[in-house]
Amino acid sequence: MVSRVIPVKPFDLVIFGGTGDLARRKILPGLFRRFIAGQMPSDARIIGAARSDIDAQGFRDMVRQAVSEFGGTLGDKALAEYDELDSFLAQLDYVTIDAMGEQGWSELRSKVRKELVNAFYFSVAPSLFGDIAERLKKHGLADEDSRIVVEKPFGRDLSSAQELNETLASFFKEKQIYRIDHYLGKETVQNLMALRFGNIMFEPLWNANYVDHIQITVAETVGVSGRGAYYDKSGAMRDMVQNHLMQLLCLIAMEPPSQFSSDSVRDEKLKVIRALQPVAPHEIVRGQYDATETTLSYREDAENPRTFTESFIMMKTHIANFRWAGVPFYLRTGKRMSNRASEIAVVFKALPHSIFDSNDHGRNVLSIQLQPDEGITMDMTIKEPGPGGMRLVNVPLDMSFADALGPDADDVPDAYERLIMDVIRGNQTLFMRGDEVEAAWAWTDPIIEDWKARNDVPKPYDSGSMGPLDSQALMQRDGRAWRELKK
Repeated sequence: MVSRVIPVKPFDLVIFGGTGDLARRKILPGLFRRFIAGQMPSDARIIGAARSDIDAQGFRDMVRQAVSEFGGTLGDKALAEYDELDSFLAQLDYVTIDAMGEQGWSELRSKVRKELVNAFYFSVAPSLFGDIAERLKKHGLADEDSRIVVEKPFGRDLSSAQELNETLASFFKEKQIYRIDHYLGKETVQNLMALRFGNIMFEPLWNANYVDHIQITVAETVGVSGRGAYYDKSGAMRDMVQNHLMQLLCLIAMEPPSQFSSDSVRDEKLKVIRALQPVAPHEIVRGQYDATETTLSYREDAENPRTFTESFIMMKTHIANFRWAGVPFYLRTGKRMSNRASEIAVVFKALPHSIFDSNDHGRNVLSIQLQPDEGITMDMTIKEPGPGGMRLVNVPLDMSFADALGPDADDVPDAYERLIMDVIRGNQTLFMRGDEVEAAWAWTDPIIEDWKARNDVPKPYDSGSMGPLDSQALMQRDGRAWRELKK
């Protein structure tokens, strides 16, 4: 199977915060991959804009180092070893700029070619979004065809999200704003939509008549060391559930859109968020990881011995509509867990009647793995080979991309690569709309406020486990269990 690469139109992409961690780790190496693939045209240009007092050559040297350090491999060799690197670096430029002042804006305007697609990536703190948006307009850098890309967090509660949306809306129309969530750029997440809406066999079963429950897990082995001060102001609820897990839930639960267009898809996602029922306190488990002989506890990483911020959260929620009435959605995410894995599992109901002597065969489960290895499996019951009667065994029908695509699996774009190319194309399907963000916060805020009102204390859990034991107990009360994740 050979992947098709469709080049985009020539563009100028300005990366505010171009010398920052995200730009070096993800954005710039990802763009070089698109350059190697032939998707980024030779007359496109990437302009770094940051406070760092360097020139264009200094920026190119930094990018060369970033590709070497964070680029990984492509095919059978390191990304930095590709001969195209010098040509890619030649398309880079740089401007030293003051996001809150006037330095550098006139120079930046002289570099941006207005006749091309113009995109501005805000790889900076959200507190600078308004200042940059205002100066883009003030200095004539942005017009009605320009696009801006903004990174999360999109506020920390409903009021701040509304304020942020209003600030951006005072300078740009909604069709120009691309709120990026890298989870939506993953190949498997998009394959989820293809699986549901491109195959006749699944959609008739995708409802409360056949689905017993759905599990969504995003587990990380790392702690918050190095970013504890930031994370302690957010916690797992704000950092992961309100955006990443919410978006995955929407894609699993939404109704078929009338067409595969940005607003049609996002309209259906919004309906899911608005149909989410409130979550009762007894249906939530919060936790903080403990120390080990070699790692610090959450409170030590956060440098806050009295913090009540959660590094783990698990919850059970329902969607109040005809399709999903009575079907529980179990969400969990946490730091310092036993393995790094992200999975969506659609667990189908048991057979209403078994004709076989043994009833201990498992249920059908559709599992979508998002990381570390992207793929889709379907657990099926078959006869175990050999004589001796009808012995049943569960086996997975496996479609891992590494196996299905062969050598081309290495060429599947990273999430950031895909999403940036979608920005250049003007395709907003995989980006969050302003009303989606606000609806998500409207559901999240009462949960957080309830914790504060009750002085809810997170439960400790062992680093290297799958979270507090209460998480398993909640499932057991419902007669269910968490699936064992692939390592």
